[in-house]
Amino acid sequence: MIHQTLHDGWQLTAVSGDVPATVAGRSVRAEVPGSTHLDLLAAGLIADPYLDRVETDLTWMHRADWRYALAFEADAPGADERVELVFDGLDTVATIELNGELLGSTRNMHRGYRFDVRGSLRGGANELVVSFRSALAHAEEVEAELGRRDHAYPHPFNMIRKMACSFGWDWGPDLQTAGIWKPVRLERWHSARLASTRPLVTVDPDGTGRVEVHVDVERAGTAGLELLAAVGGQETRVPVDGDTGVATVLVPEADLWWPVGYGAQPRYDLSVALLADGEAVDASEHRIGFRTITVDTTPDEIGTPFTFVVNGRPVFVKGANWIPDDHFLTRITRDRLARRVDQAVDANLNLLRIWGGGIYETDDFYDVCDERGVLVWQDFPFACGSYAEEEPLRGEVEAEARENVARLVARPSLALWNGNNENLWGFADWGWAEQLAGRTWGLGYYTELLPSIVAELDPTRHYSPGSPYSPGDVHPNDPDHGTRHEWEVWNRVDYTHYLDHVPRFCSEFGFQGPPTWSTLTDWVHDEPLTPTSPSFLNHQKADDGNGKLDRGLAAHLPVPEDFADWHWATQLNQARAVSFGVEHFRSWWPRTAGAVVWQLNDCWPATSWAAVDGDERRKPLWYALRHAFAPRLLTVQPRDGRLVVVVVNDHDDDWSGELVLERRSFTGAVLAASRIDFAVRGRSTALLEPAAPLVTAADPEAEVLVATTGDVRAVHLFAEDRDLSYDPAPLSARVETVPGGYRVDVRAASFARDVAVLADRVAPDAVVEEMLVPMLAGESRSFLVRTDAVLDDPSALAGPLVLRCANALGAPVVRS
Repeated sequence: MIHQTLHDGWQLTAVSGDVPATVAGRSVRAEVPGSTHLDLLAAGLIADPYLDRVETDLTWMHRADWRYALAFEADAPGADERVELVFDGLDTVATIELNGELLGSTRNMHRGYRFDVRGSLRGGANELVVSFRSALAHAEEVEAELGRRDHAYPHPFNMIRKMACSFGWDWGPDLQTAGIWKPVRLERWHSARLASTRPLVTVDPDGTGRVEVHVDVERAGTAGLELLAAVGGQETRVPVDGDTGVATVLVPEADLWWPVGYGAQPRYDLSVALLADGEAVDASEHRIGFRTITVDTTPDEIGTPFTFVVNGRPVFVKGANWIPDDHFLTRITRDRLARRVDQAVDANLNLLRIWGGGIYETDDFYDVCDERGVLVWQDFPFACGSYAEEEPLRGEVEAEARENVARLVARPSLALWNGNNENLWGFADWGWAEQLAGRTWGLGYYTELLPSIVAELDPTRHYSPGSPYSPGDVHPNDPDHGTRHEWEVWNRVDYTHYLDHVPRFCSEFGFQGPPTWSTLTDWVHDEPLTPTSPSFLNHQKADDGNGKLDRGLAAHLPVPEDFADWHWATQLNQARAVSFGVEHFRSWWPRTAGAVVWQLNDCWPATSWAAVDGDERRKPLWYALRHAFAPRLLTVQPRDGRLVVVVVNDHDDDWSGELVLERRSFTGAVLAASRIDFAVRGRSTALLEPAAPLVTAADPEAEVLVATTGDVRAVHLFAEDRDLSYDPAPLSARVETVPGGYRVDVRAASFARDVAVLADRVAPDAVVEEMLVPMLAGESRSFLVRTDAVLDDPSALAGPLVLRCANALGAPVVRS
């Protein structure tokens, strides 16, 4: 197999649409893989789409058509040679011509295409042209042909197989990319090639690793074919009859791959070779891990559980939803993905859910998750819309699903195939049935087509029809069955209402907050900068987003008038809301078997639900997740009208010790105290009930319950911050220079809640190692800030806009 990459030398031209004069008629250098926006940006013809309100200036690109052209040299096809032009990904509606001959057309971003070019490729100079037309115009035409199906947001993203959030979402821009977004090449081969390689990796009951390598081959002659598979010092060689073959390799006493926190992630090299008359003509390499994985949905006395089981062990899922990490997908590098997944692991997460409005992620993403032991929940790309099941969509759905299931089947991190995001719920509750009037809406995809493809190509994994999903004749978002999305919180009720339900598995819940200060001010330049200034609002895509932020804040803290205080308060409230939900869900293990936060990451600089903002900076929420998902957790929870301390042990080892409980005044006086011995088995929880004097405050506005064992602490307040008699300025600090940055030594004169160092306000690269720490009166704590910056005034790290806590946002009443 000979590959000739075709990436260099492309030219891009706008060919139709309401194109500005500065762009019309001009050809610019095109980066491949890439997109039209990035090429125009590199040429200086547009401003950065993420900046201020530039997004709205670029709506002309929604209906523009484009021409990519490449002149390249190639050898003429040999007499017995197959030559194919291969596109791994085209975004999205394209026609392909080689030397003036039409090869074909595409209309699916989620799959690759292969064209036989023996009749059109010339020896010497060749011209390849890829013409893209407006994806929006195509989607509107399909909608007119098939009839409207309801969907979220203005554009009919459900009428085209393209990344849905390319058309905008409640956290992302409406830019509608176009371009050659994955590699393109010529492939030359003789005799035969591997059209598909699917290693099905499992573990036999005796611990033997089993690899069944299924291949599809394409022949170009009559040579006898063999399949050679080798892994872990073992190999198998079998003949290939027809166009398929299977080789099984057994690895005795295989080392098991585990999720992070449960064990190591050993992987094995699997080599697969296709032999023609004894000579290797094609090959593929894979890194595999031996493990078994399923989801336990056996009905119980409550309803239907949804518990991931890896290598026979139940796992509490500590997860986050994943969106494309940049709206411009070709800017996402392996290094960037590694940084993001490392941030997930550092926040104690063990699963990422690839949400259905995005893409099937790149091989780099799964490589990184395989290496780090992060489980991957993979949605098929359907989200928040009803999808027609007729052509021209059905054939594309089947083709993309087959290609991507086969591509990903060997990944040890891949834990679940999920049919869609919120579409079963949408049909049940959002008026779709009336609007559809009997037309198809996707149910056949989720309950017939997709599960049949998974059963055929990847029988090693669980398939769920949707998220949320409840089996049987119950509402798809029923808390007692399957998976649940909790969006009453954020949309309508206070975050304390997470307590209203004990779901079996919560696969979406979350709360908004703005990005870090440096990210915000790098991209938004309103003067003055306020929550309602024009560019700030352009980066707030949620319906009534600021109103929900303020209403959610007002239940707990005053809504500040000063923008810097508002920014900190809303970030803090986001962190509080989500950690409140996480601790509630974890306290109910094993009844609740997972909490998947919306969302880990952002695709641009926005006010959103993300824990890591679009410039890769950790928001306060990230630190809150690390605390709430810690392997060992103390959390104060209501049970049957009383307060209990739930001890959560997500270690294999048992956890025992002495729990110290104290009811203290904010000024440090111990008002009541007790000690409770506890012992909690590995991967389990225990409830400890404090005596009444500990949970009954004499002065609810000025007291705190503190639970401590070893280095694990929980605090519980008896009233909302807005009603508490905090010392508004309880902290003093000094800053010392240390290798790699600075140390901020902080002392609390009175109880200080959620102490934070917002270090990026001083140096854009600065990262503080810890944040949102409760400090008792008289305590001292050091906060390490990593930065390459040499500060003229290091004391700025202890300044009033940098060293923060909740106290100054509450009622400024000093209690003696």
